Amino acid sequence: MQAFGRFLDVLDALRTNCPWDRKQTNESLRPNTIEETYELCDALIKNDVHDICKELGDVLLHICFYAKIAEEKEQFDMADVCNALTRKMITRHPHVYHPSQIDAADPRPLPYVPDEAQTAEQPKVTTVTQVLENWEQIKLKEKDGNKSVLSGVPEALPSLIKAYRIQDKARNVGFDWEDRQDVWKKVREELGELEAELNREDKERSTEELGDFLFSVINAARLYKLNPDNALEKTNRKFINRFNYIEAHSIKMGKPLSEMSLEEMDRLWEEAKQQEV
Repeated sequence: MQAFGRFLDVLDALRTNCPWDRKQTNESLRPNTIEETYELCDALIKNDVHDICKELGDVLLHICFYAKIAEEKEQFDMADVCNALTRKMITRHPHVYHPSQIDAADPRPLPYVPDEAQTAEQPKVTTVTQVLENWEQIKLKEKDGNKSVLSGVPEALPSLIKAYRIQDKARNVGFDWEDRQDVWKKVREELGELEAELNREDKERSTEELGDFLFSVINAARLYKLNPDNALEKTNRKFINRFNYIEAHSIKMGKPLSEMSLEEMDRLWEEAKQQEV
């Protein structure tokens, strides 16, 4: 808490005394926030502990900066952000906190004893699936919560992540495959429809069928507890490393990539793969 308070003091000083910090607005910070979030995601997938720590700090700076701007406008402050979050987390975890532990004046949770908090209105929750199902139902009941199950999926999410979140939220209310192996029939069906439209050379229909096929593959990944975004990013990095290997050797050979045969590039590609083993 002392470290967090010191950080907030520094932010206050910068906002007052630094020309750049003083002129920032929600609109001007937003692009940088997106960039910082992606940098954190990059560090996370690399599992770079040093960079994760550093990038968490950068994201925290932006969170506190937005709260500072709101405080100046007398809208809310960082304490309001923390208090609202605390209340939300307590409310959405009735299997951990009793309703009596939600206090508008003091949002700090009371000491909790599981057996004492369980009531007839709060059935015992023991699995991750039950927690997620409860979470979605509670959100729908909140005064300022989601108006529908899928309204909680941000429109600005990248399409691949959005598809996964849409499917996951539908699952939390019971709309899902009973047997995950049945999804492969759907994947093959969508692939067949895509191939048919591609053979007809109908670009609009092919685009639609490509979307359906990708959606079904993402669904399959979810059912097998694989994160498609992480998987694709790992493949992206693998491709980049292998292609960089080819490019580096083309420079050593004094032969531009454009002048290399496909056979030569394939040979170097296989060499790069062998070095990964």
